[in-house]
Amino acid sequence: MSDVISPWVQRFAPLIPSGDVLDLACGTGRHARHLAALGHAVVAVDQNADALVEAAGPGIVTSQIDLEADDAVWAFGPERFAGIVVTNYLHRPLIADMVGSLAPNGVLIYETFSEGNGQFGKPSNPAYLLAPGELLAWAAQHGLRVIAFEDGLVETPKRALVQRIVAVKPEFPRVAALLPAF
Repeated sequence: MSDVISPWVQRFAPLIPSGDVLDLACGTGRHARHLAALGHAVVAVDQNADALVEAAGPGIVTSQIDLEADDAVWAFGPERFAGIVVTNYLHRPLIADMVGSLAPNGVLIYETFSEGNGQFGKPSNPAYLLAPGELLAWAAQHGLRVIAFEDGLVETPKRALVQRIVAVKPEFPRVAALLPAF
């Protein structure tokens, strides 16, 4: 697992308004630490207790939850988070609840593997790979406005096919989405 912050998350995290942020399937907390450094109170969730020990830190509350357990229940209320960050994780049954937990002006930053990634290694199971345009379809289905979207090959931290999206709730101010070029 890489401790390098995703350039996608790093680029778009400044869009997240003040408030709590959920780092879903946080692993060892690379993004949780970055978000806390930006001044957010972070809820870092993962099923791996050892990873959560590493993820813990100032401004970060960790929670061990097996999001894919048969009896798993979404633990977070509606409109709770100013931002939700998900990288390298896909469990489709969570999508509606996850988006429902975004605050009215909330920001979703999502990045994970897409179909065809098997040629570069794992994951290769179609259950864990996004179909072409799947993130865009989620955004449309849940009434989110797309700020940025990419679909293709990345070279770091390892060669992979990914899709990534930044989408916001309708109340998010349009002018706030303009970032300086990197």
